[in-house]
Amino acid sequence: MLFNSVTFLLFLVTVFVLYWFVLQRNLKIQNLFIIVASYVFYGWWDWRFLILIIFTSFCSWLCGIAMQRADNQNYPRLFTRKFLNISNIVVNLGILGVFKYFNFFVESFVSAFASLGINLQSHTLNIILPVGISFYTFQALSYTIDVYKRKIEPTKDVIAFFAFIGFFPLLVAGPIERAKNLLPQFYVKRKFDYDKSVDGMRQILWGLFKKMVIADNCAVLVNDIFSNYQTLPGSTLLLGAIFFAFQIYGDFSGYSDIAIGTARLFGLNAMRNFNFPYFSRDIAEFWRRWHISLTTWFRDYVYIPLGGSRVSKIKAVRNTFIIFLISGFWHGANWTFIFWGAFHALLFLPLILLGKNRKYTDTVAEGRLFPNIKEIFQICITFLLVTIGWILFRAENLGQAIEYFGLMVNNSLFSSPLAGDYTFDTFQNLFFIIVLLFVEWIQRTKQHGLELTGVKLGVVRYAIYFTLIFFIFVFGGKAETFIYFQF
Repeated sequence: MLFNSVTFLLFLVTVFVLYWFVLQRNLKIQNLFIIVASYVFYGWWDWRFLILIIFTSFCSWLCGIAMQRADNQNYPRLFTRKFLNISNIVVNLGILGVFKYFNFFVESFVSAFASLGINLQSHTLNIILPVGISFYTFQALSYTIDVYKRKIEPTKDVIAFFAFIGFFPLLVAGPIERAKNLLPQFYVKRKFDYDKSVDGMRQILWGLFKKMVIADNCAVLVNDIFSNYQTLPGSTLLLGAIFFAFQIYGDFSGYSDIAIGTARLFGLNAMRNFNFPYFSRDIAEFWRRWHISLTTWFRDYVYIPLGGSRVSKIKAVRNTFIIFLISGFWHGANWTFIFWGAFHALLFLPLILLGKNRKYTDTVAEGRLFPNIKEIFQICITFLLVTIGWILFRAENLGQAIEYFGLMVNNSLFSSPLAGDYTFDTFQNLFFIIVLLFVEWIQRTKQHGLELTGVKLGVVRYAIYFTLIFFIFVFGGKAETFIYFQF
């Protein structure tokens, strides 16, 4: 069930009405209804996926309870808190590994021996990757790890916990929530907040604009350019890379906006996942603003336990590469993602060595309408480096990525990219990208692009709403599956 579908609209309206107007008086029933609605939403793709999420939820909930009881001296000494936590991590990552990475490891193993002249017989699994498995697995793991570290108390409320893991707006592509933020919200009676709901609807509208007008239209050109890259000039290949940068941003941040806005309709506050990353002045700032829920997850559960940057320079470099390689591998079972992570680690390396990885923690050009020349240069260079990395991310394999980049950086890079069928679509995409950048630049100190707290005139607000709705219905591209569904 896609967010950008009529089916989801009907589903959302039905769930919203029942949630607030029928089940509001009983918190337990309301939470149970969230579970049912979430499983209907998730099972819409394939009901078999429900088996895994139910198993993951139950194991993590039971592990939390068991760790609390492990403090009791009468509890079997074998089942220590550490043993229980590690067991839950192994079980959940084992499930993720089988469904997401088994075939990759088998194929890589066979290819490695083939390069030595040894041919091995291989057997891969013909299995479907469950949608969103990486997201809800990491969400469940963060709960048990926090319980183990005594940062939170384990919950005995199994209904609230299952609602926390399975909450449908966040289920398929995040944000990856933390139990300390979202889980307590399922313990308290929720009251309908008109202002919060209106702001949620605005964020949903802005997310739909980014997905349907920016991402889906860019996808048409990107797919064509990457499919025919060997016959196109370097300027067109650069154009394809730039459009993919906006496709993936519009697609993923658009999903996050819709998810967070939908959560607000149900009286729940989800964490922010994007903070206008293409206005970053260096690569460290970019990663503080891009996919925040995943970045902070790896920071808190991998990077800091390894010592972070508060260790020797050699260990700091090691930790940086570990975190980026794992992050790349999290995205998919393909060497392109691993090299994409390594590429960003190399970009991050000078900042770590010079101690400048936290130089920019404020908002660019704060208190000013326009950035200065230095800031413009920094933003452009950072965007260019990120875009080069996106070629690795988008390519089907390393060979294609290398060939694409090689064909891009030659004399044809300075030719006109506007040839043939690309001209009209290019100008249309550029127009909407400019609209996107203009709005988000003006709103860069806000939580999302359509937060209109400072707009007093109703006629202005409604003009903005109807303009965006017009753009969506008239210029919205062919409905595409969200890119991060595959992760």
